[in-house]
Amino acid sequence: MNCVLCGRKLTSDEIAITRKLINRAAEEFCCITCLAAKFSVSEEDIRRLIENFRQAGCSLFF
Repeated sequence: MNCVLCGRKLTSDEIAITRKLINRAAEEFCCITCLAAKFSVSEEDIRRLIENFRQAGCSLFF
């Protein structure tokens, strides 16, 4: 699966964070770089969110 904005191949974490931040039922996904730009935050902020959700036991992040 590829990022809908830039075309880069996605990781499972990128698919999960798109679902968590945009729409749980999303069928199109964004990479961390494009998500960071969309929300005007750093890529590190997105990575931190991924880790926080994983540690909290969110089932999207396995």
